[in-house]
Amino acid sequence: MGAETPRIEPALMARDVVSFVIDSREVKAGDVFFALSQPEYRNNGFNGDFDDATIYVRSSLEKGATAAVVRRDRFEEHRAELESFEDRLVFVDDSISALQRLAHQVYLDWNKPVVAITGSAGKTTAKEITAHVLEASGRKVLKNIKNYNNGLGHPLTVLTLAKDPSYEVAVLEMGMSTPLNEIARLCKITPPDVPVVLNVLPVHIEHLGTIERIQQAKSEIVEGMKDGGRAVLNADDPRVAAMAGLSQGSVVTYGIENAADVRASDICFEGFGSTSFSLTTPSGSASVSFPLNGRHNILNALAAAAVGHSFGMTAAQIGESLRTVAPPPQRGEMLRFAKGFTVINDSYNSNPAALLSMVDTLVEGSEGAKRRIVVAGEMLELGNDAERLHAETGEKIASRKVDMLIGVRGLGRQLVDGAKSAGLANSVFASDSQAAGEILAREIDEGDVVLVKGSRGVRTEKVIEKLLEKFEAERSAAVLR
Repeated sequence: MGAETPRIEPALMARDVVSFVIDSREVKAGDVFFALSQPEYRNNGFNGDFDDATIYVRSSLEKGATAAVVRRDRFEEHRAELESFEDRLVFVDDSISALQRLAHQVYLDWNKPVVAITGSAGKTTAKEITAHVLEASGRKVLKNIKNYNNGLGHPLTVLTLAKDPSYEVAVLEMGMSTPLNEIARLCKITPPDVPVVLNVLPVHIEHLGTIERIQQAKSEIVEGMKDGGRAVLNADDPRVAAMAGLSQGSVVTYGIENAADVRASDICFEGFGSTSFSLTTPSGSASVSFPLNGRHNILNALAAAAVGHSFGMTAAQIGESLRTVAPPPQRGEMLRFAKGFTVINDSYNSNPAALLSMVDTLVEGSEGAKRRIVVAGEMLELGNDAERLHAETGEKIASRKVDMLIGVRGLGRQLVDGAKSAGLANSVFASDSQAAGEILAREIDEGDVVLVKGSRGVRTEKVIEKLLEKFEAERSAAVLR
């Protein structure tokens, strides 16, 4: 880690480490605690203000941590409190960089294939499907916990290999939200054998400025791949397809609309939780029964299929594995209520393309519904065009067969204004998700089908909580995303 241990207790050097933690509340006996502070966060591309975790070093060691990793300058500021623990302190210039260097060394010792996935939308779902497909081939697969895809979550995931090196392949998300080369940094920790790029959309444009800069940031995953690897690229997204020239090895493409190595055709939406299509790969074709809905999820499945093909799986093996896919929580979970209405909970994240895709899925799957209701939170980090994008998205929602729109918080008002201007008179604004839940709880009735969609910061899961508080849920029936 580029560390110094001037007074470390010699016996500690021979002690096994249980795990590595950055949250003092999670420290257990045998752990190593990394004390992070504002300079590390700033230097490593994190937005916002953060606590100086040096103040938790003493309590972590008292709880049984084997050692703590501390910035030299922060130790000097807290010397009076920490000097008596100096024989258990490891000194570095930057605790996050030290964590990342340690993870890289663990990766080098492990020395097995890495599949790295990025995109403006769908990363976590694509990661879960890809890991599921590879597990179906008999491989033991390491994957990010939740969406641990940044400069902290990524190395913490990789450090799992120090405790259990028996994983045969790693499937890891790589995210970014700033122009500080976040994906390039992650690729230095684990250079991908198979980089996967899903899409380039105007997400985080507030921080990057233009769609072209987002494209450049996403392309870092291809630039950072291993020589001789294989890049998996979405042929239906021209900005992604253009990254083929950056590959240090071969390229396999996937898509629905455009010519690609891995394709879906004869797509048939058979109802919520049921889609079928024909899968074509360079190794053959197979019929697929897929338990997720929406074009975006078929593309996620094709990305996973392209990875499976890259690992030698046949079309038939891939098709069989896709039959039993399940998505992450809050990504298209379908709840049926005893009163006779249905709610689709997609409260994890949102952007204009993802929202409209889920609205299309709602409309496709709700033939015969009494009403179709969309609860849509404001979409974050859309930059200077945010108001226009919200208004345009509201107009497009109104052009679908939607009966009511509830726009939630902030720029949710522009969603409502856009929908009203396009003729959807039954559009209302709620100041926050709590208020939206109260409006929906008063409004909802037997036969309605509702989509709840929002960015994490808007907390649209509170809408679901309000419904569960007032109405009896029948069962968790299916998934859409």
